Amino acid sequence: MTHFQKAILALAGATAVGIGTAILISPAAFYSSYGITLGSDPSLLSEIRAPGGALLVMGLFMLAGLVRPGFANVSRWIAAAVFLSYGLARLLSFALDGTPDEGLVIAAVFEIAIGLLCMTPRRARREASDPPFPITVPQNRYPT
Repeated sequence: MTHFQKAILALAGATAVGIGTAILISPAAFYSSYGITLGSDPSLLSEIRAPGGALLVMGLFMLAGLVRPGFANVSRWIAAAVFLSYGLARLLSFALDGTPDEGLVIAAVFEIAIGLLCMTPRRARREASDPPFPITVPQNRYPT
């Protein structure tokens, strides 16, 4: 994974963990920053906190790819799926419900951008002297 991809994955994971934690711990304060009043209905708060917990866990999976190189590809696809699903669902909402608070429009742009950046192809590093297609020649096991 390139340094750029690691940086994007770190940004995606930290964002998901931060927002998920904020929604899980204090949903009213988080949503009030977008001009949304939640009230004190326990059913509504439960429905709001649940995706916050899911977002927190998905963020931890994203960050796991930074510490476990074998998990990096899975982490990138999780990040792409999470952020693109949020961003594209917001676009659908804009079409069906109208334009929301400016902060949510900015969030949609950020989510789609991060999702697309997480999908950038992984390039293996090659030395300038490496052939374009690596060829391995099996060793001769029989003496000549």
